[in-house]
Amino acid sequence: MANKLKNFIQDGQKVTLNYEDGELELRVLTPEIVRVFENRGNASNSYAIAGDKEIKTNFRIEEKDDHAELSTEKLFVKIYDDKKIDVYDEKDHPLIIDYRGERTPIDRQMDEEHKKSAESEGHEVAGSKKEDKNYYEIVKKLASDEQFYGLGDKTGFLNKRHYAYNNWNTDDPAPQVESFPSLYKSVPILLGLKDGHPYGIFFDNTYRNHIDLGKESNDYYYYSAVDGNIDYYIIGGDSLKEIITNYTYLTGRVPMPQKWTLGYQQSRWGYSVSQKQVEKIAENLRKYDLPCDVLHLDIDYMRGYRVFTWRKDTYESPDKFIKKMRKLGFRIITIIDPGVKKDDDYKIYKEGLEKGYFVKAPDGTVYVNEVWPGDAVFPDFGRKEVRKWWARNCKYLVDLGVSGIWDDMNEPASFRGEIPQDIVFHNEEQASTHKKMHNVYGHNMAKATYEGLKKYSGKRPFVITRAAYAGTQKFSTVWTGDNQSLWTHVQMMIPQLCNLGMSGFSFAGTDIGGFGADTTPELLTRWIEGALFSPLYRNHAALGTRSQEPWVFGEPTLSIYRKYLKLRYRFIPYLYDEFYRETRTGLPIMRPLVLNYENDPQVYNLNDEYMVGEDILAAPVVQEGQTKRAVYLPKGKWIDFWNGVEYSGKTTILVDAPIGKLPLFIKKNTILPWGKEVSHISDEPDESMTFRVFGKKGKYIHYQDNGTDFKYQKGEYNLYKVKVSKDGSVKVKLEKHGFGPVYRRITVQLPNKKVEFKYKNGEYVRK
Repeated sequence: MANKLKNFIQDGQKVTLNYEDGELELRVLTPEIVRVFENRGNASNSYAIAGDKEIKTNFRIEEKDDHAELSTEKLFVKIYDDKKIDVYDEKDHPLIIDYRGERTPIDRQMDEEHKKSAESEGHEVAGSKKEDKNYYEIVKKLASDEQFYGLGDKTGFLNKRHYAYNNWNTDDPAPQVESFPSLYKSVPILLGLKDGHPYGIFFDNTYRNHIDLGKESNDYYYYSAVDGNIDYYIIGGDSLKEIITNYTYLTGRVPMPQKWTLGYQQSRWGYSVSQKQVEKIAENLRKYDLPCDVLHLDIDYMRGYRVFTWRKDTYESPDKFIKKMRKLGFRIITIIDPGVKKDDDYKIYKEGLEKGYFVKAPDGTVYVNEVWPGDAVFPDFGRKEVRKWWARNCKYLVDLGVSGIWDDMNEPASFRGEIPQDIVFHNEEQASTHKKMHNVYGHNMAKATYEGLKKYSGKRPFVITRAAYAGTQKFSTVWTGDNQSLWTHVQMMIPQLCNLGMSGFSFAGTDIGGFGADTTPELLTRWIEGALFSPLYRNHAALGTRSQEPWVFGEPTLSIYRKYLKLRYRFIPYLYDEFYRETRTGLPIMRPLVLNYENDPQVYNLNDEYMVGEDILAAPVVQEGQTKRAVYLPKGKWIDFWNGVEYSGKTTILVDAPIGKLPLFIKKNTILPWGKEVSHISDEPDESMTFRVFGKKGKYIHYQDNGTDFKYQKGEYNLYKVKVSKDGSVKVKLEKHGFGPVYRRITVQLPNKKVEFKYKNGEYVRK
């Protein structure tokens, strides 16, 4: 092999390796994060990473016979003459090793004659497409014990080994199945466990890309892209948790949500056709004693599907309607789509056209496709001025009293086939193409919506987006998109939400009950049970499907549904605390067991259980007709939430799970805040709080702020420390007092007694 590495130049924390055929750049951002970059002629700005993430880091770069070695406190990187890169942790465990052999595509027993026959019938034959001239791939050695997680909302099981996916945001109305290569989001963060040693690789490329995690071969996994620079980040850490903390340091964390967003949300495409229908839903929710905070309005509320309008024929006055709903305890969330109706009498279209804000065809004409309004044009969200314009238009909804905005159809979806690759989209001020900007279209729309809500409401924005890229979590909540009323989809909910959480998207949910197709009483019941701790807790259904409000099914569905809604509100203080912790660590609220117990091989492929934070384990029933199920309990002691029975961990138990019972376990010696039974989240601060003790001792830090705005970022929040000692003594302390109102009364509920405190002279004293 010819020696291709000529020399290297260090400039601060950037090392440029000069090869005979070009340069390779390594940049040390932190002791745990190293960027690998090769300029292939594309703009190198990142949509995922905001600001300079480099912190002062000591490292060494040394020249060896056939390679260079870069080492930090946590990572050891070898860079070879042929541009191969091997990464080890500080204890010399191999993490990411470049593959030295040839790729060996799967033998599909397909000769040219049969390939032509299959393609002529409309079948897509794997491996038959020609690669783009700018195509590249990065191939890594695959170890026999290597496991993979992350990648956002992809279908299939939790562990992504043996799967292959495309990152190309896609609106496919067909029922999502395990073989789907693409969904609505592109989040190319790969989390690996090799012989128990964790690592992360973040591939920051917005072009269509592909990742194969051992589907093609047991010898390697690979990442490929049709275009763009080679630009990826090696992420180290002593645990999977540290990897995620480091990744979210890089791409951003979910900010504190408004507290009411954790309440139950009711939606259906079709409600919003009239004020009367929405009011009827609200009336029934209160009539049947079903706690609820949010009603969503789908596309029907608009005037002919024109964004930033409100129909007048079936609504008396939008602002009065919203105020009326608010008095009943409901907040209104409205959908908006990016497609702007082509209509010369429509203000938004005229203004965008005059200012040149819509994407264009290569010949300079405004590009037109079709979505809900018919002929529509698409805002060029890659441009800052277009995002500002969109944000200003959000003021219309804010002024009416809307509490949040739901961004949909922003892959972008289009009814007349996919938008051509050469349509002109902007990468900030530089003219670019749909080919490059497609995967960040939804990201930029969510950012624009977020900035509009923040500016004009002064509150923490509540944005929901269907399409996303890495880093979108800074601006928006997400859901898994248009799922179906299928048992396979309630099963897939757990790995999807867990992988989204590990990919930075802590605020995520599904369409409970299923969006498409017709749900059943049993399916709906198991879904509302299983999704109890999903941060976004929304029932949503499509036009033309059977109604799936719980009262439609009568008893026992209605009573069980009510039971879990009321239980959800009891847990909201805990979920809110978890979001506070997430802002500091990036760790998800709903998470797979492997995140907490990565040294336990029993949980590597556990698909039907999840944890909430560190101390709650849920094992939903996701099989039709099942009334018992096996539950794996990791190490430690666990307490059955329903009956207080204690179990030892590192074992599998068989539990009764009749309809209406979610198997739920609390780690022994855990303290949890316990919310009040309410119909909705109040704007007024609580005057009291209860803490439940599971076991005989424990300690807990509880967070409190005003639940609405950004004052917490300036220190306006309270921290409470609750401690129960082995001898039964109980202490409550206000650790930090930055938020004016405090709990006047605190109750600590032990298994055998109740201890009450009152606030007096800056301290909590027993009553």
